Amino acid sequence: MDASELHRRAVAEFAARVDGIDSAGSGAWSAQTPCTEWTVRALVNHLTYEDKWTTPMLAGATVAEIGDRFEGDLLRDDPVGAFATASREATEAAAQTDPSQTVHLSFGDFPAREYLYQLAADHLIHAWDLAAATDGDRQLDPEVVAGIADWFADREAEYRAGGLIGPRVAVSSDDPQDRLLGGFGRDPGWRSR
Repeated sequence: MDASELHRRAVAEFAARVDGIDSAGSGAWSAQTPCTEWTVRALVNHLTYEDKWTTPMLAGATVAEIGDRFEGDLLRDDPVGAFATASREATEAAAQTDPSQTVHLSFGDFPAREYLYQLAADHLIHAWDLAAATDGDRQLDPEVVAGIADWFADREAEYRAGGLIGPRVAVSSDDPQDRLLGGFGRDPGWRSR
């Protein structure tokens, strides 16, 4: 699967969980997620923020050129709609991007393919976080799980050393999704309190 298709499908995984938040109950937006620093609303805002950055980054902008234009509460009074708009724009930009073109990330210049994999991984793992926080469907697309796992295998140590992910969680399961979650520092059995 190419990087833009992997990205599209991972974003769709997160979007499906966002679409179910309102039916999860009145307190769902303020529920704690497995990411201890984020509530459900903060997590959706984080991914909306990433999606807002995607189009200008894929168009060749630098971090300095984008600056702080996407800081703050991007969800306002329509969190589902705000995420839907941002994610649609991001997936459209990804579909039109040459995966070999250069993207200027905060830690150096990389092919767009690498950036799309990073975004896909974040959407996929956070889709699980969102499902776990709202008692939603935790089962992720197995093909996307496999694609991210293959990509992540060579990057896990670097991500951990850079503080981008927490300590590996040992899992006894042979399930590929559980192993991927453990690699990203998630306990597949996590439950909200």
